[in-house]
This record gives sequence, structure tokens and C-alpha cells, in this order.
Amino acid sequence: MKTAPMPTLLIVDDERNLLDTLCRCFHRAFRATPVTLVTAESAGAALEAFTRHTPDAVILDIGLPDMSGLDLFRQIHQRDARIPVIFMTGGGTTETAIEAMKLGAYEYVLKPVQFERLQDLVARALAISRAMRVPTVVAQSAPAGSGSDVILGRCPAMQEVYKAIGRVAPRDVTVLIQGESGTGKELVARAIYQHSLRASGAFLAINCAAIPEPLLESELFGHEKGAFTGADRSRIGKFEQCSGGTLFLDEIGDMTPLTQTKILRVLQEQRFERVGGSETIQTDVRLIAATHRELERLVAAGEFRGDLFYRLNVFPIRLPPLRERREDFPLLVDYFVRQFAQELHKPVETTAPETMRLLEAHSWPGNLRELQSVLKQAILHATGPLLIADFLPEHIRTPRAMEPAAPAASDDVTPLWGKFISERLQRGCTHLYDESLELMERHLITEVLRHTGGNQLRAAATLGITRGCLRNKIRSLGITLECSVSAG
Repeated sequence: MKTAPMPTLLIVDDERNLLDTLCRCFHRAFRATPVTLVTAESAGAALEAFTRHTPDAVILDIGLPDMSGLDLFRQIHQRDARIPVIFMTGGGTTETAIEAMKLGAYEYVLKPVQFERLQDLVARALAISRAMRVPTVVAQSAPAGSGSDVILGRCPAMQEVYKAIGRVAPRDVTVLIQGESGTGKELVARAIYQHSLRASGAFLAINCAAIPEPLLESELFGHEKGAFTGADRSRIGKFEQCSGGTLFLDEIGDMTPLTQTKILRVLQEQRFERVGGSETIQTDVRLIAATHRELERLVAAGEFRGDLFYRLNVFPIRLPPLRERREDFPLLVDYFVRQFAQELHKPVETTAPETMRLLEAHSWPGNLRELQSVLKQAILHATGPLLIADFLPEHIRTPRAMEPAAPAASDDVTPLWGKFISERLQRGCTHLYDESLELMERHLITEVLRHTGGNQLRAAATLGITRGCLRNKIRSLGITLECSVSAG
């Protein structure tokens, strides 16, 4: 199985000292996931390096000796509009940087450079570049020697997904992907983009649940300088930046009513205003949306706009959870074992029947993401070519031992705790503290969500944590939110 090549970052600046400093910093910052660094001190040298190395992302100074950074960007953008370009600008040149972002640049930073912010931008730019350029393969059997990302499976539900991708990819319509967390919604969105008529344009992904609500509107639509406290400069939003390309909005069911209204207008008219601005901006974006929530229920409950749902639901795709794909298990396990064994330099070649039986017996509330995590842990502990059951995490080897059914609010949980601790002590557990904390968190969050009727905002306030933190815990603990709340 082929591994993905090391990403390349091109840095263009006429200050040799700054180039050297950035290279040293990036070498340290990306030690765990190495990046090939290429530098150029002029526009001419940059174009030559661009042709020779085909970088995955570019850091570009606006003031160059032989050509303006904006003109160089136009040439880079003409050669490949998918490559994210981050501008560096000194005082008095921010308007040029903003103009570059209108033309499709990824972001800009001010000099003197704050390296932590630049490092974060580069990491995100490389991830975006990979999403656009690394092919997403749809396969019924594990492809040999592939460095691609793979949507794998041959069960009937996945066959329907493949057909849907083929039907909708070349049609310039809105797509709504629904499925539980960890089922691979972003991979499907990328496959649609890569087989679309916009494949030469940008593909940007936004997780609406991961961005604080006050900032999401600015992230999507941009803002004018002074629009709110902390808005010390104008910002171009993703709808403007991605014009001509495809925008993927993950977890769209978590949007506030105000943002929903603005999204509806963009879908209807392809027009919007930046936050704090009055200028109407025209865009041309194909929207692919995804959510793990049942939007029909949210519409019925008045928590999501019905008119927006119907605009999004032009072409729905439902991804099946892993528990509904039992016939795909041997295929998926074999593929991930080979992939992780190569990545982690372990000699594992095959999976023991008992190991497969235990894996198939698990409920997999975290779906493919959880399966990948479990197999990676097992391979790290493996000592030979056969992945035996002893290498699996304990909660897989002893099904439900860590996951007793969550009691009703009126039940006394003390006997459950006593039974749980007694069982773990008898088994010679060496991680009782961590397991007990996880069980306590699972029970506490389940009860609070029951009390609030599944309202995550109220539950987070009751717990004294942020909504994003609660969302992460719900996902990691395998808690499902339906008509009632239960611990998986």
C-alpha cells in the first residue's frame, strides 16, 4: 500500500533572514509530520520553484523586487486555482492582500509575523490542499498500492451511496449528506467535488459545530473593519473566497436561525453582505451540506428553517452507520489493518478469527472513526504478524463491561458502581481510574441531556462547559441523541 507523499510548502520573500527563520520554525513545528520546505527570494525564482516542485501551499510576500505579489499570485492561481496561498504583508499594504483574497487567496498575515498563527494557517492550508488534490476512491474492494482516501464497502446501502455520487457529481445542484458522526460524510463530499465540473476550482470545508456561533457568520460571509469588537481589519468570508468552487458545510444542523437565514439567501440569489457592510457581493458557489442530526425533526420542532431544509435537500444522500454494514467488516478491517501497519511500521499482516468476532460484536457508536481508532491502538500493541484479541482495547475484549445501560434518573446508581468496580478488580484491571471517570461522565451527561430534553445549549450551561466541549464528549462517549437520550 502506497503512502501519501510528503507535502511541500513554498515560501516566497526577499528577506533572507526571514526565510531562514521561518524554515527553522517550520522544521521544528512539523517534526512529527514532516513537510518539504522550498524557498524563493523573487517572483522569477518562485515561478521556477512552483513548476519544479508543484507545492501543496504557498506563503507569499506582497512586496517582491521583480514583480508585485499580487501579479505573482495571479500567475500561480492561473496555473492551479486549488493551491492555497497565504499572503504576508507589511503595514500599509493590507488592501492589496484583501484584493488577493477576493481573487481566491486563502488568508493573509501581518508582519512582524506571529509564527503560531502562521503555523496554524499552514497546517489548515495543507489539509485543504490535500482534500482537493488527493483523489477519493470509491471502491467495492480494497485497492492495492493506493495513496488515496478510500470510500470502501460492498453492502447494498453503500452501493446506493456510490450510485448517488455518480448521479449528482456532474450536476451543479445542492447536496445534503446525512449520517451519524464518523460515517465518512466529508469523504463523500470530496468525491462529489472531485468528479464535478468544478474540480479545478477551490474546495473549502467548514465545520459549523466547531466554530463559536458569533464567529461563524464572519467565517462564512466575512466582515468589515470595525463591524464588532476585535474586528481590526476587513475579512473575506468563505462564500466570497470560494467563488467558482465548492463549499462543504459540515454539521449544518447546528447553525443559529440568523445564519440559516443568510445561507438561505445565498442559495436563492448567490448574493450576501459581509457582517457590518452594506455592499452586496455576488458569488458562484456550489454548496454541499452534511449533518448527523435529523433535520426533518428539527424542522418539526421549529429549530431549523423548513425553507432552508428544502433548499438543501435537493439531492439527499444517507450514509449508513457501521452497525448496518456487518458484511463489510472483514473488508474494512483488512484494509485499515494493512494501512495502519504500514504507517506505524508494525509487522501485522492479518487478523485472528477471535479478534474479528469481537470487533463484529461491538456496537460502534463512533462508526468508522471509532473502528480506525481501535485498530490503530491494537496495532501499536501488536508484537507479531497476527492481530490477536489480546491487543484490542479492553472495552472491545470485554463487551459492555465498561458500558452498562444508563439507569433512569430515579434509579440508585450505587449498586451499579459497586458491581462495576468489583468486576474490574476481579479482572485485574490496570486502568480503573480512567474507566471509572468515563463511566461517570457518560452517566452524568446522559442524565443532564435527558433533563433538558436533548437541548445541548441548556445541558452545556447546566454542566458549566461550552457547547463545543459537550458536543465532543457526546461524540467520544458514544451518546446518541434521538427522541430519547441513551448511552451507546
